Amino acid sequence: MQNYNSKVKIEIKQRAYLYALDVIKLLDQLNKSDLSVKVIAQQLMRSATSIGANIIEAQASSSKKEFTNFLNHSLKSANESKFWLSLLKDSGKAKFDLTNKLLIETKEIANILASSILTLKGKR
Repeated sequence: MQNYNSKVKIEIKQRAYLYALDVIKLLDQLNKSDLSVKVIAQQLMRSATSIGANIIEAQASSSKKEFTNFLNHSLKSANESKFWLSLLKDSGKAKFDLTNKLLIETKEIANILASSILTLKGKR
């Protein structure tokens, strides 16, 4: 969407990319022989990387509705990532500091996406 603030688009795209890299680094440190860790890690990898992928798809969309839908998918992936990160943190399967840092970034990305969606829908 040409009318959408390009600085925000670049910032959120870059944040989502760096966030995905940080999630990959966290997952590389986990004990993958633990079945629950393996399952959670796979789910978290999918949801965390989906955030940025959907933002990129949104930027290539051909309509405001399509743009908003991709941002909605990205927001859903961010919310799902919060769930998986919380499970890792609260179960003690991952380091508290790392998961907490990622949870904070996930919430910030989700807030940016939610705010953008509300603006696009004219509710802000």
